[in-house]
Amino acid sequence: MSVSPVIPDYGDPSTCVANNSTFCADWFSDHWSTLFWPALVQHIELTVAAVAIGFVIAFLMAVLAHFQGWFAMPASAVSSFLYTVPPLALFQLLVPVTGFSVLTVEIALVAYSLYLLFTTILTGLREVPEDAVRAARGMGLTRRQILFKVELPMSLPSLISGLRVTTVMTIGTVAIAAYVIDSGLGSLILKALQSPFNTQFIGAGALAVALALSADGLLVLAGRLLTPWARSRKAA
Repeated sequence: MSVSPVIPDYGDPSTCVANNSTFCADWFSDHWSTLFWPALVQHIELTVAAVAIGFVIAFLMAVLAHFQGWFAMPASAVSSFLYTVPPLALFQLLVPVTGFSVLTVEIALVAYSLYLLFTTILTGLREVPEDAVRAARGMGLTRRQILFKVELPMSLPSLISGLRVTTVMTIGTVAIAAYVIDSGLGSLILKALQSPFNTQFIGAGALAVALALSADGLLVLAGRLLTPWARSRKAA
């Protein structure tokens, strides 16, 4: 039995689609709600879940390392090791255990986020001036109050910086996760690589870049709103 080649159904093609021009805005617009928007939402959901879980774990690790200095070295060593494993290799190691699932992707994404978040949060806590801590202690604040009222607010610039780098990195790694699950913009890019049609590949790639830039911009804005004193200190 002969097998017919799989030809993508592009409907009634416009001149741009028929000529396979570099980018067909009309095709992109027609397929926005059914193709690009769902993939963009999936990409955002995977990214937010990974960064949020990674932040909680890294935050607890950093606070423990800040209070118990001996914990810093093993925590840094483990998170650094996970960070150095190539994404595809880590996916391959996890698939036999957790399968081709969102859980596999999220475990890998969280593992990658730990090193940068742990390092920046701990650095921010350690760079709080000792004078500020002594002054808080002199005012009668407990160790826990000093952490939440003095050290964490003063370490926000470093914390936001770590979040920015981690978020942009995670958005890029989610695209690679298309080898494991059919989800996100990476899935569109991977499928487009098997077709001579350019618009899906360029459209999905451009959305991934726009998402990374938008997320970074939002975090920069959040950092400026949360730490107005940091700009004043730089200006002085």
